Amino acid sequence: MVALNSLHRKRSVFYPRPDMSEVQSTFSLKPGDLAPAFELPDSSGDPHSLHSLKGERGTLVLFACNHCPYVIHLAEAVGLLAAEIERHGIKTIAIMPNEVENYPADHPDKMGPFAVESGWGFPYLYDESQEVAKAWSAACTPDFYLIGGEGRLFYAGQFDSSRPKNDQAITGADLRSAIEALLVGGEPPGDPYPSSGCNIKWKAGNEPPYFG
Repeated sequence: MVALNSLHRKRSVFYPRPDMSEVQSTFSLKPGDLAPAFELPDSSGDPHSLHSLKGERGTLVLFACNHCPYVIHLAEAVGLLAAEIERHGIKTIAIMPNEVENYPADHPDKMGPFAVESGWGFPYLYDESQEVAKAWSAACTPDFYLIGGEGRLFYAGQFDSSRPKNDQAITGADLRSAIEALLVGGEPPGDPYPSSGCNIKWKAGNEPPYFG
């Protein structure tokens, strides 16, 4: 697989606003756990299921949104990696779980343009009820989950160590290592580092127990 840092084109830098708390992924789903099924619409309202979209050798599921600087920071590199791993039988699915009344930049009308700008050639689905995010114990955007061809979790954790303000190169090293292990039938990474980003914007009264 081609190194991502040789392909990444630097995007404009966005910095978190004070209301964008950086939180880490929960690791509630463990390697070997069956990935929760879902059926969600894309930004045009067309329904898609995990079963219909999964890859023969695996599927990368990420929870994302349009406005979070942590997502924007990695968005183009995620698109490049997704195109690369699709050639190896691994599909990618993005899910937008935020409430949109207070965060209109994440509205479904803006999901399609964001995906195009980011070079995402994979489905970007809208979790309006937020029940899918809760089923996966997603906590932040971006939150990454790699499942094997049999539908069980292989890896949850960060894309790499780069964050919007730490000046580290975007390489996809952590996720890439997990993907390579999956493709050769190896073991999941033993001590993954959690993903981190903006907290999912839960609807009032819909916050899961692990929030906060």
